[in-house]
Amino acid sequence: MLFMISGGVKAQDHIYSQFFNAPAYLNPALSGEFRGSFRANMIYRNQWSSIAGDLNYMTTSVDYKLPSFGGAVGLMFNSSSEGTAYLKKNNIAGIYSYSVGTDGFTASFGLQAGITNRKLDFSRLVFSDQLDARLGFEGGASAAESPFNDNKYYFDAGTGVNLVFGTAMLGGSLMHINKPDESFTGSRVYTPMRLAVHASYRHALDRADPYDDDGTYLIPSVVYYRQAEAASLSAGVQFKYRGVNAGAWYRSNGKGQSDSFVVSLIFDIFTSGYKNQKVRLGVSHDATANKLNYSNTSGTSELSVGFETGEAHDRGYQGLKCYDFY
Repeated sequence: MLFMISGGVKAQDHIYSQFFNAPAYLNPALSGEFRGSFRANMIYRNQWSSIAGDLNYMTTSVDYKLPSFGGAVGLMFNSSSEGTAYLKKNNIAGIYSYSVGTDGFTASFGLQAGITNRKLDFSRLVFSDQLDARLGFEGGASAAESPFNDNKYYFDAGTGVNLVFGTAMLGGSLMHINKPDESFTGSRVYTPMRLAVHASYRHALDRADPYDDDGTYLIPSVVYYRQAEAASLSAGVQFKYRGVNAGAWYRSNGKGQSDSFVVSLIFDIFTSGYKNQKVRLGVSHDATANKLNYSNTSGTSELSVGFETGEAHDRGYQGLKCYDFY
């Protein structure tokens, strides 16, 4: 049926509950927006683990600051596997970001471009001529016609902007701006653009200096995604005390209907006398609150690992970076 109606099918990207631990995936303008000189992130998502057909996603990224150029370069790899037919999508993209600012203000702009491979294991699909009314699946070959192309490559690009002013951050990104054709059938099916808008605020509870990592903070955030007719709105707050960060989130489908409740726990392990050199470990769990319900899905879990090291001197201005909000 999917192949027959492929002209009306619209792809939808996955999203991460720990969006703050996948900065390059959220917004290419966040590349280089940290205090060190080198950063690496990895995040893995296993969605609805009780439902047949794996829904697994992983993003790995590295970014390196170029202080003399006022920007950063990065590399990101995305991988996903969905369903019993193992629909796989792999993407590798380069990122460049540029930042300007003054004391207490930073504006960052990012560009992303790469190649995506999308493929399907057609042999794992089951069609009606392989089913028996009494015995069920009997196996054997199907007379269904194979797709025109089950292994597709295409160019993909995105852009983003991020603003940090005082203790507030506001950013937005637009992915698939070239609307690549990802059809297997030969008829054109364009990937709809994915819009993401995010905002965060860092409120110090025990001291006036918002730049002090030893303080205690509340960090409310909101993230909105939209891609074709699919929408998602997440809102929550994190409690941060030194190297420990605990968060709680509520996510809706963008139309006022519940999707899930999320809890997260992040640990920053400082590995040297420089507080910007650290290992970050994060876990989160989504409790499904939509029509699928939690008893049917067992929820969704994420695991993230990050590493940040090195000193970098920005071009004459100081201020909060994106990592300070998480």
